[in-house]
Amino acid sequence: MHVLERAQFDTLLEALQQHGRQVIGPVRRDGVIGYEPVRSAGDLPVGWADEQEAGRYRLHHKDHGRLFDYTAGFHTWKRYLYPPTAVLWQASRDNGRLSFETPSETPPKFALLGVRACELHAIAIQDKVFLDGAHPDPAYAVRRNNAFIIAVNCGRAGGTCFCASMETGPRAQGGYDLALTEVAEDGRHYFTVEAGTKKGERLLDELELREAIEAERAAAAAAVEAAANQMGRQMPVDGLRELLAANPESPRWEAVAKRCLCCANCTMACPTCFCSTVHDSAAMTGETAKRERVWDSCFTMEFSYVHGGSVRKDASSRYRQWMTHKLSSWHDQFGSSGCVGCGRCITWCPVGIDITEEAWLLQEAHGGPTRTGE
Repeated sequence: MHVLERAQFDTLLEALQQHGRQVIGPVRRDGVIGYEPVRSAGDLPVGWADEQEAGRYRLHHKDHGRLFDYTAGFHTWKRYLYPPTAVLWQASRDNGRLSFETPSETPPKFALLGVRACELHAIAIQDKVFLDGAHPDPAYAVRRNNAFIIAVNCGRAGGTCFCASMETGPRAQGGYDLALTEVAEDGRHYFTVEAGTKKGERLLDELELREAIEAERAAAAAAVEAAANQMGRQMPVDGLRELLAANPESPRWEAVAKRCLCCANCTMACPTCFCSTVHDSAAMTGETAKRERVWDSCFTMEFSYVHGGSVRKDASSRYRQWMTHKLSSWHDQFGSSGCVGCGRCITWCPVGIDITEEAWLLQEAHGGPTRTGE
């Protein structure tokens, strides 16, 4: 473990840029923190912290000068690894001959700065979807293999965070090239830095950072431990997979449907959801056409349309599909839960539907444990 002083932080960004990497990190814009290109520490949300609750998001400025005091940005890293829109093929007509072409994209070499532990788990889940099957997605593979990931261990938890109960955070356990822990106390501001790959080790060697002393290691560990004790939510994971599979007709589905707008915010904000559809379009002249893959959601009427109508016509069946897939049948497909506990679906639901609350209510309605353990 090494130490990067706050005053040295730009040297890390400069080293990444010298390697031809476009650094994507947290940026404050329009009252939210999202992930956008950054060139220096001044572009980061210095001193800004977020307040998140069900259907609520606010930013507050503080005087501590921390760079990573927010919890989760409003969109996810899948935006850069699995873009919302991608051209699958395009066709053109020339002198009566029709030709098809698959675009060969050369995306930037990204350095993803500020990836949280829950988001590392989300990226690993998408790796299973797009890389580990019989037919890997070549566009995803290029972006994923070119990415340099700089994790940041959480020093605080947000009101909608529940990664501790999902065992996905708040400390990064793997899947990163470098991992930072921010410490700002006793008049000092620094980061402990750990390498997780050979690429990370080589960059650390270039930076020539000193080894962390025991007091600095302890301070970093204490910061992460504090975040683990601040979780705003808890998911009742014991027996939940089986409970969801066994209760497709639970009255809870109708109850949540009375509030759900089927707006798809939860799936768009989710770091693991990967559903898509295809859009075909053609020029008015008829000389060119293309097919695009576009993010979609199981909450839309069209998503389950089969030759005469939608299979899931009402909100109750769509919410049941989403939650049951996320927390139950995902295990059968990919060997893990599809939820990493980031809390985005809770924060960005316009009516404040809380997936952890719905899980507890299902448990209580069907003889499972209550929140008090009774």
